[in-house]
Amino acid sequence: MNFIDTHSHLDGTEFDADREAVMARAREAGVGAIFLPAIDLQSSQRILDLCRKEAEHTPRLYPMLGLHPEEVRADYQDVLSAIRRLLSSQPAPIAIGEVGLDYYWSREFEQEQLAAFEEQVQWSIETRLPLMIHCRKAQNEMVVLLRRYEKDLPGGVFHCFTGNEKEAEELLRFDRFVLGIGGVLTFKKSHLPETLPAAVPLDRIVVETDAPYMAPVPMRGQRNESAYAIHVVRKLAESYAVSEQEVAERTNSNVQRVFGIKI
Repeated sequence: MNFIDTHSHLDGTEFDADREAVMARAREAGVGAIFLPAIDLQSSQRILDLCRKEAEHTPRLYPMLGLHPEEVRADYQDVLSAIRRLLSSQPAPIAIGEVGLDYYWSREFEQEQLAAFEEQVQWSIETRLPLMIHCRKAQNEMVVLLRRYEKDLPGGVFHCFTGNEKEAEELLRFDRFVLGIGGVLTFKKSHLPETLPAAVPLDRIVVETDAPYMAPVPMRGQRNESAYAIHVVRKLAESYAVSEQEVAERTNSNVQRVFGIKI
């Protein structure tokens, strides 16, 4: 059984001491590909370098480039200009991300976040690259912005979905998008094992870790890594009453549909 981790910050300093071992464990767990989202200009460059370095290895690494909403500052326009130039780099990015809105901690740069997100949505339309969207405490604002471009959007992922049935239904109205499901699914108090089968068809889900964050049970509290995505696959299989193989095959098919990547 092979599957894909669609969201891992493998370029982060948390993995500097054992990145090769992390990739080896992912391979042994059945991870055939790992998608790497950028958060700023520096991480965009690191991710491209890492993908070039590991080009002959498994799991295959794929870059996504963008400016994360929590990294938006007064100079965001200069940062976006520099990241935009990297979109023509090799290896070619497979998505614009990680982008979006985050008002959880502060609204200090609320308008700058909105402007940065909108510009990167426009990149997605221009390049036909899907979006990897981060949204926290801002779903209403995000949906309003995306609806302006809905007919032209190529698709993407609403990363780290943890919402209720109503929120899922609102997001799934964007019919070329899927929901990214990670370790929160396995948490004891999570409502996702009930919410997802009730509101989200399995062909609208992709698997992710968000490593090094939000490790699934039974690894909760540890540094997350792509190998642990197997626990997400297992919980999805249990929740949807299907086999792990079916979860892997169907989520891989969803990845191929959204990103054009097949393993």
